[in-house]
Amino acid sequence: MKLFGTVYAHCDVPCGIYETDTMRHAAQTCKVMVEKILPLTEKTDIESRNAVTRMIMTKEKHAERIKRELCILWGDYFNPDHLEKYPELHDKVWNALKAASAVKQSCDIEKTNTLIAAVDEVAQIFSASK
Repeated sequence: MKLFGTVYAHCDVPCGIYETDTMRHAAQTCKVMVEKILPLTEKTDIESRNAVTRMIMTKEKHAERIKRELCILWGDYFNPDHLEKYPELHDKVWNALKAASAVKQSCDIEKTNTLIAAVDEVAQIFSASK
């Protein structure tokens, strides 16, 4: 009887190598994709529709990447000492995760700005905690 399935993790060593550049870049990419999508929404030609589809897929991929990177930081890097020093950390990570979901669900520039700000807040705490 097999009790456990395959488990995947950022690093099983643990490597101790963590960064926020990936999620910051991904948040900026989401914004650029929305900026490029919006002017094409009224067009009905196949090339425009194809471009919109590809940009939405890119936005989705990058928003999901942000969620993954946040979860890695939350689960593998941040610890009780960080929470004691930064009591707002839990809410900031939670808000960033929610902002990434909102960007996946829409093509709204304000939501991408909210995401960028939320990711930056977590990145600032991460940087200060090193």
